[in-house]
Amino acid sequence: MSTRRSLRGAEYQHGPLGGTHARAHLRTKWGCACAYCGATGVPLNVDHLRPRSRGGSDRMSNLVLACVPCNQAKGSRPVTVFLAHDPERLAKVLEQVRAPLQDAAAMNTTRWGLLAALTALGRPVRCWSGSLTQRNRTVTGLPKTHSLDALCVGALDRETWNTIVRVPGQLLVVKAVGRGSYARTTPDRFGFPRLRRARSKQHFGFVTGDLAQATVPSGKWAGRWVGHIAVRARGQHSLSTPAGRINVSHRNIRLLQRGDGYSYAKRDGIVE
Repeated sequence: MSTRRSLRGAEYQHGPLGGTHARAHLRTKWGCACAYCGATGVPLNVDHLRPRSRGGSDRMSNLVLACVPCNQAKGSRPVTVFLAHDPERLAKVLEQVRAPLQDAAAMNTTRWGLLAALTALGRPVRCWSGSLTQRNRTVTGLPKTHSLDALCVGALDRETWNTIVRVPGQLLVVKAVGRGSYARTTPDRFGFPRLRRARSKQHFGFVTGDLAQATVPSGKWAGRWVGHIAVRARGQHSLSTPAGRINVSHRNIRLLQRGDGYSYAKRDGIVE
């Protein structure tokens, strides 16, 4: 039997998949394919392995995806009766049903921990599912990007003027790049030490990761360049530029910002 109603109840709300939408998890668990015949690219219904008319529950372990022909052929029969002629397929279905969605369970565990920590701050906190965010994004006609998904979180209501009136044209992208390596040697391809690295990370006043401006007086790379530097003990530092890396003497480099372990860039707010 199929169902189009939302799945509710303590078993669903507080289990490892609590607070999420059943259909989204079933599509992930069964790969958007019919559990009985493996058909893809066709309309799929939510089917109960043990029908509700025979005492079956709405627990996730009792639900699968089924194409319309298989759903109608199964009717109100238990899956053990419906697939009695195909014991191999029956075994695969039962095994897949018992397999937990470990990633989803881990994310939900993290979410509940984060929710408890934020609630302890005394601020109002509400949960919002990914499927509802997708619905808001579809209704507003916005493309799929991480930034626009964040904008579409929450209830949208035109009557209360709670709507999206504009989207950011430019985003600041912050990326963790670290503060260099703590290794004291450089290994070869077999893992044996090949070169000994200098203990000092600062050379001629600069540290790898610093944002600097280089003024090259002549040559192929003549001009002004801005980028992050990789220091060298001899003072001929490497500077990353949009055109590639160039070698610049420390005498021609001016510090703009100390490296803080992050890189900063700007990007179009619509395209990712």
